Amino acid sequence: MSPTACGSCYDFSTYTSTYFLTGALAGGVCCSITHGAACPLDVVKTRIQLDPATYNKGMLGGFRQVIAAEGVGALATGLGPTAGGYFVQGWFKFGGFEFLKVNLAKSYGDQNAWDKRFMLNSLSAAGAEFVADIFLCPFEATRIRQVSDPAMAKLSLPGAAQAIVAQNGLIGGFYSGFIPMLFKQIPYTIAKFVVQDFAAEAIYQVVAPKRDVSGATKFGISLTSGVIAGVTAAIISHPADTLLSKINK
Repeated sequence: MSPTACGSCYDFSTYTSTYFLTGALAGGVCCSITHGAACPLDVVKTRIQLDPATYNKGMLGGFRQVIAAEGVGALATGLGPTAGGYFVQGWFKFGGFEFLKVNLAKSYGDQNAWDKRFMLNSLSAAGAEFVADIFLCPFEATRIRQVSDPAMAKLSLPGAAQAIVAQNGLIGGFYSGFIPMLFKQIPYTIAKFVVQDFAAEAIYQVVAPKRDVSGATKFGISLTSGVIAGVTAAIISHPADTLLSKINK
């Protein structure tokens, strides 16, 4: 049945405030856990970006250098800002994405929303990430300073944040890297959502065009398309990520 004949093929009444809050909470928790677990990688990556002359032995070599010089505990430097910042970022990114996507779909109508789904997903991802970055930027600035400055690394998250504000002011300390962050995070988020949808559709076309698959197969397709999207997003956002580290050093 066409969208015109049925009025709307979607029951938008299911998208309540509880739905959006649940999505936001799930996004916050998952982002906090995944980014927190990746903190050792972030420490080594940031060291390589900021001091390539010293950390010039690749990722594994960088791990060995950090551990040899500062102990294994140094790999957890910046864990507080990472876990806290990405909880807030995940909350606004995933909750905001769902909110914008649903409301844009309602305004465009069923058929238009489907025909322009990648455009609407891009707009939703960009809008949600912009808001999320306003809250993430202070946490990321603190994380980078703690990784790059041994004195800052000894401080707690609140202590490091207070020291940054005392030295550089609120805007200079926390938001000097806001523009590079937008150039990093917005393309990353657009790629993550849009590429995953595109990859999932392509896989379904090969595996099961009618999408009549088991739950395990559906999970496998979601996981595979997510990995493809994650790799693509990381490649796209890498140059701005390096610039962000340099600015917040």
